Amino acid sequence: MCVEAANTLFANNPQLKRESIDVLIVVTQNGDEEGLPHTAAIVQDKLGLSTNVAAFDISLGCSGYVYGIYAIKGFMEAAGLKNGLLITADPYSKIVDPQDRNTTMLFGDAATATWMGEGAAWQLGKAKFGTDGSGAPHLKVSNGVFFMNGRQVFNFALLKVPAHLHELLSESDLTPDDIDAFCIHQGSAAIVDAVARRFEDKPEKFLKDMVETGNTVSSSIPLLIEKHVLNSEWRRVALSGFGVGLSWGSAIIYKA
Repeated sequence: MCVEAANTLFANNPQLKRESIDVLIVVTQNGDEEGLPHTAAIVQDKLGLSTNVAAFDISLGCSGYVYGIYAIKGFMEAAGLKNGLLITADPYSKIVDPQDRNTTMLFGDAATATWMGEGAAWQLGKAKFGTDGSGAPHLKVSNGVFFMNGRQVFNFALLKVPAHLHELLSESDLTPDDIDAFCIHQGSAAIVDAVARRFEDKPEKFLKDMVETGNTVSSSIPLLIEKHVLNSEWRRVALSGFGVGLSWGSAIIYKA
Protein backbone atom coordinates (compact mmCIF):
# COMPACT_ATOMS: atom_id res chain seq x y z
CA MET A 1 0.00 0.00 0.00
CA CYS A 2 2.75 2.46 0.93
CA VAL A 3 4.72 1.75 -2.23
CA GLU A 4 1.67 2.04 -4.47
CA ALA A 5 0.70 5.38 -2.93
CA ALA A 6 4.21 6.78 -3.37
CA ASN A 7 4.51 5.48 -6.94
CA THR A 8 1.21 7.18 -7.78
CA LEU A 9 2.54 10.45 -6.35
CA PHE A 10 5.70 10.23 -8.46
CA ALA A 11 3.73 9.28 -11.59
CA ASN A 12 1.35 12.22 -11.20
CA ASN A 13 4.16 14.68 -10.42
CA PRO A 14 7.01 13.98 -12.87
CA GLN A 15 8.91 17.03 -11.63
CA LEU A 16 9.33 15.26 -8.28
CA LYS A 17 12.32 12.93 -8.55
CA ARG A 18 12.92 9.93 -6.31
CA GLU A 19 16.56 10.85 -5.96
CA SER A 20 15.57 14.23 -4.49
CA ILE A 21 13.88 12.72 -1.42
CA ASP A 22 15.90 13.42 1.74
CA VAL A 23 13.57 12.01 4.39
CA LEU A 24 10.82 9.40 4.44
CA ILE A 25 8.36 9.05 7.31
CA VAL A 26 5.71 6.34 7.44
CA VAL A 27 2.79 6.82 9.82
CA THR A 28 1.48 3.38 10.79
CA GLN A 29 0.58 1.19 13.73
CA ASN A 30 0.23 -1.94 11.60
CA GLY A 31 3.50 -2.11 9.75
CA ASP A 32 5.13 -4.92 7.83
CA GLU A 33 7.20 -7.64 9.50
CA GLU A 34 5.45 -7.11 12.86
CA GLY A 35 7.14 -3.73 13.22
CA LEU A 36 10.74 -4.97 12.99
CA PRO A 37 12.36 -3.70 10.86
CA HIS A 38 10.52 -0.41 10.61
CA THR A 39 8.21 -0.09 7.63
CA ALA A 40 9.97 3.03 6.32
CA ALA A 41 13.14 1.01 5.71
CA ILE A 42 11.22 -1.56 3.68
CA VAL A 43 9.48 1.18 1.70
CA GLN A 44 12.78 3.00 1.05
CA ASP A 45 14.18 -0.12 -0.59
CA LYS A 46 11.08 -0.94 -2.64
CA LEU A 47 10.84 2.65 -3.91
CA GLY A 48 14.50 2.70 -4.88
CA LEU A 49 15.23 5.78 -2.79
CA SER A 50 18.79 6.81 -2.02
CA THR A 51 20.52 5.06 0.88
CA ASN A 52 21.31 8.56 2.15
CA VAL A 53 17.64 9.11 2.97
CA ALA A 54 16.51 9.35 6.60
CA ALA A 55 13.65 6.87 7.04
CA PHE A 56 11.62 6.15 10.14
CA ASP A 57 8.10 5.35 11.35
CA ILE A 58 5.70 7.27 13.55
CA SER A 59 3.40 5.04 15.60
CA LEU A 60 0.19 7.04 15.66
CA GLY A 61 -3.34 6.34 14.51
CA CYS A 62 -6.06 8.80 13.57
CA SER A 63 -4.08 11.88 14.64
CA GLY A 64 -1.02 10.69 12.73
CA TYR A 65 -1.27 12.86 9.63
CA VAL A 66 -1.38 16.14 11.52
CA TYR A 67 1.52 15.03 13.72
CA GLY A 68 3.36 13.71 10.68
CA ILE A 69 3.34 16.85 8.54
CA TYR A 70 4.76 18.89 11.43
CA ALA A 71 7.27 16.21 12.41
CA ILE A 72 8.67 15.98 8.90
CA LYS A 73 8.71 19.78 8.49
CA GLY A 74 10.61 20.23 11.76
CA PHE A 75 13.03 17.42 10.92
CA MET A 76 13.76 18.91 7.51
CA GLU A 77 14.28 22.43 8.86
CA ALA A 78 16.57 21.24 11.66
CA ALA A 79 18.69 19.11 9.33
CA GLY A 80 18.71 21.46 6.35
CA LEU A 81 16.85 19.03 4.08
CA LYS A 82 14.76 20.05 1.09
CA ASN A 83 12.36 17.26 0.13
CA GLY A 84 10.36 14.93 2.33
CA LEU A 85 7.89 12.13 1.72
CA LEU A 86 5.19 11.42 4.30
CA ILE A 87 3.24 8.19 3.89
CA THR A 88 0.20 7.10 5.88
CA ALA A 89 -0.98 3.49 5.90
CA ASP A 90 -2.85 1.57 8.58
CA PRO A 91 -4.46 -1.63 7.25
CA TYR A 92 -6.91 -2.38 10.03
CA SER A 93 -8.04 -5.45 8.09
CA LYS A 94 -5.02 -7.11 9.73
CA ILE A 95 -6.38 -6.63 13.25
CA VAL A 96 -10.18 -6.25 13.20
CA ASP A 97 -12.23 -9.26 14.24
CA PRO A 98 -14.13 -10.39 11.11
CA GLN A 99 -16.97 -11.48 13.38
CA ASP A 100 -17.32 -7.99 14.86
CA ARG A 101 -19.59 -6.15 12.44
CA ASN A 102 -19.22 -2.91 14.41
CA THR A 103 -15.59 -2.63 13.31
CA THR A 104 -15.46 -4.60 10.05
CA MET A 105 -18.20 -2.39 8.58
CA LEU A 106 -16.54 0.82 9.79
CA PHE A 107 -12.88 0.59 8.78
CA GLY A 108 -11.24 0.59 5.36
CA ASP A 109 -7.63 0.14 4.24
CA ALA A 110 -5.91 3.04 2.47
CA ALA A 111 -2.51 4.64 2.01
CA THR A 112 -1.51 8.17 1.02
CA ALA A 113 1.74 9.88 0.07
CA THR A 114 2.42 13.59 0.64
CA TRP A 115 5.41 15.52 -0.68
CA MET A 116 6.78 18.17 1.66
CA GLY A 117 9.26 20.72 0.38
CA GLU A 118 10.13 24.20 -0.76
CA GLY A 119 7.70 25.83 -3.13
CA ALA A 120 4.72 23.71 -2.11
CA ALA A 121 1.34 25.22 -2.95
CA TRP A 122 0.08 24.75 0.61
CA GLN A 123 1.99 25.77 3.73
CA LEU A 124 1.67 24.88 7.41
CA GLY A 125 0.32 27.41 9.89
CA LYS A 126 -0.20 27.14 13.63
CA ALA A 127 -0.96 23.77 15.21
CA LYS A 128 -2.00 22.40 18.60
CA PHE A 129 -1.64 18.89 19.96
CA GLY A 130 -2.77 16.85 22.93
CA THR A 131 -2.60 13.42 24.55
CA ASP A 132 -4.60 11.67 27.28
CA GLY A 133 -3.18 8.22 27.95
CA SER A 134 -5.91 7.48 30.48
CA GLY A 135 -8.12 6.80 27.46
CA ALA A 136 -5.76 4.19 26.01
CA PRO A 137 -8.06 1.25 26.92
CA HIS A 138 -10.80 2.64 24.67
CA LEU A 139 -8.83 1.88 21.47
CA LYS A 140 -6.31 -0.92 21.65
CA VAL A 141 -5.12 -4.25 20.31
CA SER A 142 -5.30 -7.21 22.67
CA ASN A 143 -4.04 -10.66 21.66
CA GLY A 144 -3.77 -9.45 18.09
CA VAL A 145 -7.39 -8.29 17.87
CA PHE A 146 -8.60 -4.68 17.73
CA PHE A 147 -10.97 -3.42 20.42
CA MET A 148 -12.88 -0.13 20.39
CA ASN A 149 -15.25 1.32 22.95
CA GLY A 150 -17.34 3.24 20.46
CA ARG A 151 -19.32 5.24 23.00
CA GLN A 152 -16.22 6.46 24.83
CA VAL A 153 -14.50 7.38 21.56
CA PHE A 154 -17.60 9.27 20.40
CA ASN A 155 -17.78 11.20 23.66
CA PHE A 156 -14.07 12.00 23.49
CA ALA A 157 -14.38 13.41 19.97
CA LEU A 158 -17.46 15.44 20.85
CA LEU A 159 -15.92 16.97 23.97
CA LYS A 160 -12.39 17.55 22.70
CA VAL A 161 -12.38 18.37 18.98
CA PRO A 162 -14.77 21.37 18.71
CA ALA A 163 -13.14 23.10 21.69
CA HIS A 164 -9.66 22.34 20.35
CA LEU A 165 -10.51 23.87 16.98
CA HIS A 166 -11.93 26.99 18.61
CA GLU A 167 -8.75 27.33 20.70
CA LEU A 168 -6.58 26.97 17.59
CA LEU A 169 -8.54 29.62 15.70
CA SER A 170 -8.41 32.01 18.64
CA GLU A 171 -4.65 31.58 19.05
CA SER A 172 -4.24 32.13 15.29
CA ASP A 173 -6.32 35.34 15.40
CA LEU A 174 -8.85 33.71 13.09
CA THR A 175 -12.60 33.13 13.18
CA PRO A 176 -14.65 30.37 11.53
CA ASP A 177 -15.43 32.88 8.78
CA ASP A 178 -11.73 32.90 7.87
CA ILE A 179 -11.71 29.13 7.28
CA ASP A 180 -12.89 27.78 3.93
CA ALA A 181 -13.25 24.17 5.08
CA PHE A 182 -12.68 21.89 8.06
CA CYS A 183 -11.03 18.57 7.24
CA ILE A 184 -11.41 16.43 10.33
CA HIS A 185 -10.71 12.73 10.79
CA GLN A 186 -13.50 10.69 9.24
CA GLY A 187 -14.04 8.43 12.25
CA SER A 188 -17.66 7.86 11.31
CA ALA A 189 -20.43 9.86 9.71
CA ALA A 190 -22.03 10.27 13.14
CA ILE A 191 -18.83 11.66 14.65
CA VAL A 192 -18.29 14.18 11.85
CA ASP A 193 -21.89 15.37 12.07
CA ALA A 194 -21.81 15.61 15.87
CA VAL A 195 -18.52 17.52 15.94
CA ALA A 196 -19.81 19.96 13.31
CA ARG A 197 -22.98 20.60 15.32
CA ARG A 198 -21.08 21.04 18.59
CA PHE A 199 -18.65 23.45 16.89
CA GLU A 200 -21.78 25.52 16.10
CA ASP A 201 -20.12 28.08 13.80
CA LYS A 202 -20.27 27.19 10.10
CA PRO A 203 -21.11 23.46 10.47
CA GLU A 204 -21.65 23.32 6.72
CA LYS A 205 -17.90 23.80 6.23
CA PHE A 206 -17.08 20.41 7.77
CA LEU A 207 -16.27 17.97 4.98
CA LYS A 208 -17.72 14.46 5.14
CA ASP A 209 -16.69 11.92 2.53
CA MET A 210 -16.24 8.33 3.66
CA VAL A 211 -18.98 6.33 1.94
CA GLU A 212 -16.51 4.65 -0.42
CA THR A 213 -13.56 4.36 1.97
CA GLY A 214 -14.81 3.99 5.54
CA ASN A 215 -12.57 5.02 8.43
CA THR A 216 -9.05 4.91 6.98
CA VAL A 217 -7.34 6.02 10.22
CA SER A 218 -4.31 8.26 9.48
CA SER A 219 -5.20 8.40 5.78
CA SER A 220 -8.64 9.99 6.16
CA ILE A 221 -7.46 13.62 6.30
CA PRO A 222 -5.02 13.44 3.35
CA LEU A 223 -7.72 11.69 1.31
CA LEU A 224 -10.01 14.67 1.97
CA ILE A 225 -7.21 17.07 1.06
CA GLU A 226 -6.46 15.28 -2.20
CA LYS A 227 -10.09 15.08 -3.26
CA HIS A 228 -11.48 18.40 -2.06
CA VAL A 229 -8.68 20.86 -1.23
CA LEU A 230 -5.71 20.67 -3.60
CA ASN A 231 -7.53 21.83 -6.73
CA SER A 232 -10.00 24.13 -4.98
CA GLU A 233 -10.12 27.91 -4.79
CA TRP A 234 -9.87 27.74 -1.00
CA ARG A 235 -7.16 29.72 0.74
CA ARG A 236 -7.24 28.46 4.33
CA VAL A 237 -8.28 25.06 5.72
CA ALA A 238 -8.38 23.65 9.26
CA LEU A 239 -7.37 20.05 9.99
CA SER A 240 -8.07 17.91 13.05
CA GLY A 241 -7.11 14.30 13.71
CA PHE A 242 -8.11 12.41 16.84
CA GLY A 243 -8.24 8.86 18.11
CA VAL A 244 -5.91 6.13 19.39
CA GLY A 245 -3.94 7.20 22.44
CA LEU A 246 -6.03 9.09 23.11
CA SER A 247 -4.28 11.57 20.85
CA TRP A 248 -5.38 14.65 18.94
CA GLY A 249 -3.87 17.34 16.75
CA SER A 250 -5.35 20.32 14.92
CA ALA A 251 -3.71 22.66 12.41
CA ILE A 252 -4.23 25.44 9.90
CA ILE A 253 -2.90 25.08 6.37
CA TYR A 254 -2.97 27.92 3.88
CA LYS A 255 -2.31 28.43 0.19
CA ALA A 256 0.98 30.19 -0.42
